[in-house]
Amino acid sequence: MTGGNGKTKEPPKPVRCAIYTRKSTTEGLDSDYNTLEAQRDACLHYIESQASLGWTVVPTRYDDGGFTGANLERPALQELLDDIDRGQVDMVVVYKVDRLSRSILDFARLIQQFEKKSIGFVSITQSFDTSTSMGRLILNVLLSFAQFECEMIAERTSDKIQAAKKRGKWTGGAIMLGYAVDKEKHGLVVVPEEAELVRLTFDLYLRLRSTLLVAQGLNKQGFTTKRHISGSGRVLGGRPWGKVAVHTILRNPIYVGKIRSKDGELHRGEHEPIVALEVFERVAEVLESRGHAHRPPRAAKPSRFLLAGLLRCGPCKSAMIPSTTRKKGREYRYYRCLHSQDLGAEACPTGCISCDEVEQAVIAAVKGVAKRGEVQKRIVEHLFGAEGAITEAREIRGRLEKRLVDLQAEATRLFDSFRGNYAGSKLMAARVGEVEAEADAVRARVAELTVRLRSLEEAQEEAQKVTNILDAFDAVWSALVTVERRELLSLLMDHVIVDLGAGGLSIGFHDFAVPVARRRSAAPAPAPVADAAKEVQP
Repeated sequence: MTGGNGKTKEPPKPVRCAIYTRKSTTEGLDSDYNTLEAQRDACLHYIESQASLGWTVVPTRYDDGGFTGANLERPALQELLDDIDRGQVDMVVVYKVDRLSRSILDFARLIQQFEKKSIGFVSITQSFDTSTSMGRLILNVLLSFAQFECEMIAERTSDKIQAAKKRGKWTGGAIMLGYAVDKEKHGLVVVPEEAELVRLTFDLYLRLRSTLLVAQGLNKQGFTTKRHISGSGRVLGGRPWGKVAVHTILRNPIYVGKIRSKDGELHRGEHEPIVALEVFERVAEVLESRGHAHRPPRAAKPSRFLLAGLLRCGPCKSAMIPSTTRKKGREYRYYRCLHSQDLGAEACPTGCISCDEVEQAVIAAVKGVAKRGEVQKRIVEHLFGAEGAITEAREIRGRLEKRLVDLQAEATRLFDSFRGNYAGSKLMAARVGEVEAEADAVRARVAELTVRLRSLEEAQEEAQKVTNILDAFDAVWSALVTVERRELLSLLMDHVIVDLGAGGLSIGFHDFAVPVARRRSAAPAPAPVADAAKEVQP
């Protein structure tokens, strides 16, 4: 299509508009012309007025009759969101904002979903169009109020919970051993069998003065921690006792009939106590006298440990957690098996291993893998896509550009052939219309491919940078700080398993980094540190 100056005028990019309508009740929906039809007609007229901008209506109807706007549980709305995810919609059009949602929080979430997918939103009876600067300004104001409302709700909820705790009410959460929930009174009631186990735990600690010995004693008698099913259906608890579980029981004031509020103050609870106050206080005195070794162990800051979150124990399959200890004024760093830490050295043969030794062994293995050409190719493809995508896009664009030249030539031939031939003018007009429609579609596709190619070429430049980094892995590694090194290791590795009995480390690389047949890479295992284990295993 040409303009008055003879230059080709680019058609607007098609904008696929989805009309969403809603009515809270079903009253009147069986009539020939109901409110949903009225909303749709108004939206259709508005879209037709924007035809010069390329707006068109998608054929699918999204009508929710008899559904409230207070939530998002609406079939047509969910279908619309699914079609948006599938890339079938560019613009959502409604009669009024409240047709989409009456909840400002839900509305804000929907708009955020639209923005992620570059979907516009228009309310035809209100000055709300996110494709304009004014519409985006209004959106930002609404989102600010939504955030404010969310924070206010959180504060009010927290205040209500704290007020209930000060009145001695149980406000929910994990149900402690010895109690169950009375669903009618929304409070705690004593479970006699479990209450006896709680009292036994306190008595054992006063005699043994060791949370580890108490845990071992309970396990020998066949006791397990409290087992219950969460709201999502997950089975929790029912596991062997450990030091942390014992300590949690011994330090919980709920067993003397008290509730702890957020500020740390204790308030008399409405539930029945299980343990006498004097017993609880004696246990607290012993715990304090025993020092930090008998408090729940705290892991060291993972930011100082390269393999935090990656290292696992081979024999017992539990995590190897970062740990530090001091000896003669010097700090030592270790990874120790969480299972042996909680249940004692006898529970797992791994115990503690030197942090420096295991990290050096893993780094040496990773450096060898990072320089392999097949690994570099897989990493680049994972991050930026296959190299052939650019070639394919260029070939498709070339074919389309050739087709466009052919269509323009055909249009010229049609004009020349039918010039002055009035009898064939209708046929010419029909065919020219078809040619121009196809040419418009081809131009739009060429424009899309041009944008995609530009993006792919930029990604190719970034991919080359990644390849250069992997080629110079040793130099790059020495220049990185610990946090950056951890991120780089996580990019390549899925896990590292320590198995001293097998005599090595097993490194599991991501599938995109190493072919599946070669995922496991062996490296020498560090020796266990017996002296250090004595220091950090109370």
